[in-house]
Amino acid sequence: MATSISTTGTTIIATLLLRLLLVPYSLAQELYQNVPSKSDVDLLEFPLNLEYLEAEFFLWGSLGRGLDCVAPNLTMGGPPPIGVKLAKLDPLTRDVIAQFAYQEVGHLRAIKNAVPGFARPLLNLSAASFATVMNNAFGRPLVPPFDPYANELNYLLASYVIPYVGLTGYVGANPKLESATAKKLVAGLLGVESGQDAVLRALLYERAKKKVMPYGITVAEFTNRISELRNKLGHAGLKDEGLIVPPVRGAEGRIKGNVLAGDRFSLAFGRTPEEILRIVYGSGDERIPGGFYPKGADGRIAKSHLKDA
Repeated sequence: MATSISTTGTTIIATLLLRLLLVPYSLAQELYQNVPSKSDVDLLEFPLNLEYLEAEFFLWGSLGRGLDCVAPNLTMGGPPPIGVKLAKLDPLTRDVIAQFAYQEVGHLRAIKNAVPGFARPLLNLSAASFATVMNNAFGRPLVPPFDPYANELNYLLASYVIPYVGLTGYVGANPKLESATAKKLVAGLLGVESGQDAVLRALLYERAKKKVMPYGITVAEFTNRISELRNKLGHAGLKDEGLIVPPVRGAEGRIKGNVLAGDRFSLAFGRTPEEILRIVYGSGDERIPGGFYPKGADGRIAKSHLKDA
């Protein structure tokens, strides 16, 4: 009997000691999994380029003021954007875009709470910058030049140019992330960015057959041309689709309406940082800045390509 009690006591003590030894290890393992690696930091910082652009475009378009007024600390002293201004919007569109604007401010805060970040890069959000995108999309100059700030339809079409590129970047980054913290952050960002894109596409889909004046070109054709341009600049095949597609490219190969873009399984397309730079620079080359980023994007990934130029 004494031997049995002694054995039981020894077993209990051994179990307690083992647990004491394992607890620090499990905590250390958990901490390791939740600390962004150097690669994670690079992948989390890169989207700041797009988040700055979206925040400024939506803030100015809906409110007539930008980050320098709404959240100056987030700019980290970066230069003010070029040419952005208040858009002529109807009450509903202004309300939606204002919501987007404050969401983007939140995104900037969330990313900078996780990684050091960098100052707002120089952004060219002038009417001329968007006009260039549209001219390139149609392969000819539109007359008069496209002005994103002229009315709500033009502004929605200009907005079609932006959030979708960012969300494909989040989709592309997700499988490359290592820490649970980074994955959780990107999932949260992707959820709202994809929601913004869905709202914009739905608002435009409602007007798909409407002609954009004075060009006499339908809204659907504008979206198709913009998507084709992004595919061309990205140099990575089909990762972008307009509002109306051949049925074979629609969901399950059965429908031409394409209010949400997706692959043959209706999954979101993903893009690499290099593909995104080729698109937002408008050059088709991640080493040649321009377009919305006259001096190039910031962060280690973007700068590494500028050094190669």
